[in-house]
Amino acid sequence: MTMVKQRARTLPGAMARRAMHPKVLRTGAGARAWRLMVDAPGLSDSLRSRIARRVGDGLAKANRPEGAVLALSAAARRTTGARHRADLLGQAARIELGRGKAPRVLTAAVSAELSWADTQWAAGRRRVAAASAVTALRLAFHRVLHFDRTASPLAEDPGAYLEPVHRSETVRALTRSAGRATPAAEPPAGRPLRLLFVTRGNANFLQQIRDHYGDHAEVEARYLDFKDVPALDRLATSLPRLAAHRLGDDKEFGRQAEELLRPHLDWADTVFVDWCAGPAAVISSVDPGTTRVVVRLHSAETFSPWPFLVDFSRVDDLVFVGAHLRDLTVSVVPQLSSARAPRLHVIANAMDLTSQVRPKSDEARFTLGLTGISSVAKDPRWAIEVLRVLRAEDPRYRLFLLGEDVDGKLSAASRAYARDYRRDVEELEPSGALRRLGQVDDVPAALTEVGVIISSSVRESFHCGFVEGAASGAVPVGRDWPFFAGKANSARTLFPADWVVGSPQEAARRILDLTATPETWREAGRAASAHALAEWDWPVVRTRFDRLLLGPR
Repeated sequence: MTMVKQRARTLPGAMARRAMHPKVLRTGAGARAWRLMVDAPGLSDSLRSRIARRVGDGLAKANRPEGAVLALSAAARRTTGARHRADLLGQAARIELGRGKAPRVLTAAVSAELSWADTQWAAGRRRVAAASAVTALRLAFHRVLHFDRTASPLAEDPGAYLEPVHRSETVRALTRSAGRATPAAEPPAGRPLRLLFVTRGNANFLQQIRDHYGDHAEVEARYLDFKDVPALDRLATSLPRLAAHRLGDDKEFGRQAEELLRPHLDWADTVFVDWCAGPAAVISSVDPGTTRVVVRLHSAETFSPWPFLVDFSRVDDLVFVGAHLRDLTVSVVPQLSSARAPRLHVIANAMDLTSQVRPKSDEARFTLGLTGISSVAKDPRWAIEVLRVLRAEDPRYRLFLLGEDVDGKLSAASRAYARDYRRDVEELEPSGALRRLGQVDDVPAALTEVGVIISSSVRESFHCGFVEGAASGAVPVGRDWPFFAGKANSARTLFPADWVVGSPQEAARRILDLTATPETWREAGRAASAHALAEWDWPVVRTRFDRLLLGPR
């Protein structure tokens, strides 16, 4: 081992580069030799880290990711310096994430990064602590872990998964409440309520609400899209600056946010921020004065760092579109259980369901429909498995897929899912058992051909497409969304119990039973439509928004 140490200290740069070349590391002997070297006792942290990171990079390029992770992990075990240890474990985690895998060293990597952040926080180096905390949060909330696979460690056990995050002194400081100097004012008397809608490039769920209040006699409405204001957009997309400001550094961030937002806050009585993301974080970075702040959280935000960058003590009302998302988010963000937490509400998405009600032909009885399939979370392969089970008994069943195809460009994990999905499509599409309709401009017209509407997702906040299908008179067959299955609130509590199934086989049995005859199918569709319209049509949901935003008038 003494020779290994000596060789590590004295190996010339050019020779080292040749010895670490992927061609060398691709061989078993070369890989083993370098793993021994990075694990050698007596090396300084600096030298060990430098060698191990180059070895890890070389092994990854040599298509030996397992060896790269082993080498980096071994070096980390020998390393005492917090920064070097965090770098080594972080590199190991990112190699596996780059391969679409959940890293074995993830908890260690997040803990090591937060340990460094806490050291910097204690030493008063706030900007360094902020950058390190953001690095840890980005690792913990990497899309491969929660978006591009059909399982999420956060959904399985949020308390255990986020234990290193919740334990960190830096994160606790990051989420500390600043509060507001004065409480939000009551709705004004004698003039319309000034209502400002805020988003950033995604107003998909706002149109119905904006139209309603834009024409409301008691409301004067305005709209602010952060993407239309480059200076605001830069603030809303800089997590390190947001974090530094929350930790008491980057005064310039605070000055810019105040200058850009104050005219809007001074004008508005109520600000409605759609999506609990960048704009919500920036708005909560300044004292809103007497302006009431309402934020709506959909689903993706809970699986991201954003809730850790929003000061909820400056948010008066936090709206969820499902009770299951509320429960999970509260377990993720301890600030929401504090005395200064906002009021929590559950209000369904705004939808015009009446427009979905159109006659269906008898042929629609054997057509399954799935709307919105572009993300892995929609898991269209589950619906395809339902189709296979059905066609084993009756080949008349077919599946229509509406929306843009599965996006396999986001990560290695999404590429792997997309490859399997394409194989399914290639198997079933030529026979007509499966049809991809692509992006549909007239959804109500398309749904006239659908007799059974499927929700195959692993997670949803509400699933508008599923509810629209039910409103159209299609028989609803919804998967018990795995991210929430078995919890106090889930798909089984959001929808009527008989709409929700636990497996493709159970789904097929429900479909076979309810489409056995035209009469049973139409009766089940009428009942589903009546329930959807009574619970979630816009005139019903509108009254809930009026109570939230207008209050007693």
